[in-house]
Amino acid sequence: MLDGADKVIVALDCDREKALHIGKLLAGQAQWVKVGMTLYYAYGPSIVSEMHDMGFKVFLDLKLHDIPHQIRGAAKAASEAGADMLTLHALGGSAMIEAAREGVEAAAASRQTRTQLLSVTVLTSMDSESLQRVGISTPLTEEVRLLAQLARDAGSDGIVCSPHEVGALRKDLGSDSILVTPGIRPAGANPGDQSRIATPAQALEAGASQLVVGRPIVQAEDPLTAFQAVVSEVN
Repeated sequence: MLDGADKVIVALDCDREKALHIGKLLAGQAQWVKVGMTLYYAYGPSIVSEMHDMGFKVFLDLKLHDIPHQIRGAAKAASEAGADMLTLHALGGSAMIEAAREGVEAAAASRQTRTQLLSVTVLTSMDSESLQRVGISTPLTEEVRLLAQLARDAGSDGIVCSPHEVGALRKDLGSDSILVTPGIRPAGANPGDQSRIATPAQALEAGASQLVVGRPIVQAEDPLTAFQAVVSEVN
């Protein structure tokens, strides 16, 4: 059973200077940080190493989506860079997810641990109208459930989904599946560009394993106090 701090993944969607500043403030308190495209594309594997050196586990959120050959190599490289969890798009299909699993398993031989794979279903910035505009007429929740089951069957350890779908996925995938929910906003916080959001307590009650919380912590006047407030709600 994860404790409150271990259930909160702090999203460092910012530059390196800000990320290191937040890291120093949260060191010894937070357990997980999310390194996304903004940081990783600018600074590469070194930013993962720096977060590890500060005592954090790293959720590397690259949302990989390409042909299986490319994804096999990319997943292996990301794992060797130190990713504890790695994301890819379930829309890439079964063969792509299977290739990612092969990549992280190949890297595990030298790391002594295997990077966990999480598949993204539908981005939390999207709603039903957004899906229809890209040619997907399936109802949003049904599309999420279809992609989640496909990903799980192909070797994904878990799913990234909005808190609005996490309850259905917990029923579909069982208690052992990792369900990570972004779009988390404490009560009264600005939703920003997220469409499908919930408070920490609502998401956990619905069945989430871990929560991704970014701007409400990173952009707070006192990030440590903001983090502790989220953990208190989780507990």
